[in-house]
Amino acid sequence: MMVKNLLDAKRKGLELAGDDIRALIAAYTKGDVPDYQMAAFAMATCCRGMTDAETFALTDAMRLSGACLDWKQLDRPTADKHSTGGVGDKISLVCQPLAATCGVAVPSLTGRGLGHTGGTADKLDAIPGYVTGLSLADYRKVVEGCGCSLTVQTAEIAPADKKLYALRDVTGTVPSLPLIVASILSKKLAEGSDALVFDVKCGRGAFMETQDDARALARAMVSAAKAAGRRSVALVTDMNEPLGRAVGNAIEVQEAIDVLKGAADAPRDVVELSVELAAWMVHLAKGLDLDRAREKCRENLANGKAFAVFGDMVRLHGGDLDAFAKRWADVPSLELKIERGGFVAEIDARAVAQVALDLGAGRAKAEDVPDLSAGVTLLAKRGDAVRPGQPIARLQATERRDRLERAAVDLAGAFRFAAEAPAPIELVKETVE
Repeated sequence: MMVKNLLDAKRKGLELAGDDIRALIAAYTKGDVPDYQMAAFAMATCCRGMTDAETFALTDAMRLSGACLDWKQLDRPTADKHSTGGVGDKISLVCQPLAATCGVAVPSLTGRGLGHTGGTADKLDAIPGYVTGLSLADYRKVVEGCGCSLTVQTAEIAPADKKLYALRDVTGTVPSLPLIVASILSKKLAEGSDALVFDVKCGRGAFMETQDDARALARAMVSAAKAAGRRSVALVTDMNEPLGRAVGNAIEVQEAIDVLKGAADAPRDVVELSVELAAWMVHLAKGLDLDRAREKCRENLANGKAFAVFGDMVRLHGGDLDAFAKRWADVPSLELKIERGGFVAEIDARAVAQVALDLGAGRAKAEDVPDLSAGVTLLAKRGDAVRPGQPIARLQATERRDRLERAAVDLAGAFRFAAEAPAPIELVKETVE
């Protein structure tokens, strides 16, 4: 294979043959194609784009670069959910166990956070003993044991993606739509689920800030997933404001536990989105009527079944929820109070995420180690009436506790107030099938 010929063709905007793309990825994975040529390919793809056929060929080639799982031995269908990343997005901790209560096995590979978006694996690290890096054999045992597992991508899964993503990160080609689709889907397809539901975030706190961009990504992922023979749907959801009240790692786990236990004061947006995504997983995997699936998911949040699956999963991963509650019981904190009254009209998700990041809750660079105790809890949300002197947020951190006061000043800028209550936000903007 002459790599230069492929680079020339892609630079000119020509469509590459699927077999050529597969050969390129296979050679790159083996080390037969140097990074400088693959960087040129990534840049040409970023500038020229890809057709649906090219995108699928790239995705499939990256999937086949490593181990591919199947779950034929299970007595139930499989499904998974993927989010493009947001602020306060602890939905996987709720929705995956919830879907499992409805007779769907959920083998889910999760990721770590970078920049302003959080990662599910980092949240799970806040649970003492929880092993996020299971071997594939142990991963299979957990899914078989409780119907759900949340673990990180192993070296055996889509190694081409790991190599290519590291290259994209330093060459300015991360935003390329075909490369995004191939990166996400190669892992999800290798995971082996029958059905895939995508939560494509849209707004200030999302990677895709405009609805048009989010819709384009949603369509591309659904198209590629269906081309691979998977039942699939994408929901374009709002990420202008944080999901729920908690933005951090340990505090998001606690909020997810509250939702799973059916707490009366659980954040409405987290409950609604978890139910909607889990219902789509059940609908696609089992063929159950969507409204009936929603009803079943609501029931299993209220009756404790979802929390029971979550607890079993944590135990099988080596985690201890009792130790979790004790571990984060006393973290240095500071309350932010408002000097005026009114209604919360808006909370900027990106600004809140930046404050949490500055307190140590995330990673500015891939090698950073987060402070799992750090984060922001919103004591007032959009539409809430507040009075002068009322606390509207709590900031907390252990390693950077000296930054709490300065961070509170920054956080105040994320809130906007009005004399009247704002109109409710439409959480699900559109559905792409």
